[in-house]
Amino acid sequence: MEIWQAIVLGAVQGFTEFLPVSSSGHLILLQHWFGITEHTLFYSIVLHVGTLIPVIVVLWKDILDKFTKPVSKFGLWVLASIPAGIIGIVLGFVVDLDAIFAEYIWLLAITFIITAGLLLFSEQRCKKVQMLNGITVKTALIMGAGQAFGVLPGISRSGATLTAGNIAKVERKQNASFTFIMSIPIIVAALCMEAVGIIKEGSLGTIDVLPLILGFVTAMVTGYIAIRFMLKIIQKANYKWFSLYLVLISIATVVTAVV
Repeated sequence: MEIWQAIVLGAVQGFTEFLPVSSSGHLILLQHWFGITEHTLFYSIVLHVGTLIPVIVVLWKDILDKFTKPVSKFGLWVLASIPAGIIGIVLGFVVDLDAIFAEYIWLLAITFIITAGLLLFSEQRCKKVQMLNGITVKTALIMGAGQAFGVLPGISRSGATLTAGNIAKVERKQNASFTFIMSIPIIVAALCMEAVGIIKEGSLGTIDVLPLILGFVTAMVTGYIAIRFMLKIIQKANYKWFSLYLVLISIATVVTAVV
């Protein structure tokens, strides 16, 4: 991987992790365009970890609250992470989704469109229904199911989780912070699983460290910008422009598959 490619991938990861347009789908598409085939999942996960830093920086009070307040709050955080965790582990042993979508790139066009539909639905629901609920066992499980759906490349994890929160009528600010905090255990678990796999294969020494570091730092900086921006957008529930963008990137994906 060239240094400039790592920086571009890091920037795209940082922005798309928190904007509801699917970071995994964009990384697979860009890796396809760049012709990158080695350690793509490991690079993707490390870039995801880079975006964990701004989550901690921006939402550290909410995260600390999960540990210092009643056990129930921490329990709800864990509970919400279970559906995606189970599906991620099961699929990890059965099938490599990233590899399948990389080989059949046209699949991304479908999942991008599905995400666009979720966002349009979410915006309309926010306009018609009052969001007053807090995070309870019921709402945590519903949002956890949304995050599990986001395991599919091209399905925005944040978009699916926010939509699930809106279905559960979760208050917007709580919906936003809980959505972003929920990503922490899933990303850490994915990194550990992939790291173990690479160590077992003995391919750790073949990873180019410098591009990896630069991509990590870029993802961290752009992620901070994106999460600040997205927290404001969620308050307004204005997602239609993201939906339009996803339609356009879906068309670009179809063209890529045909050409």
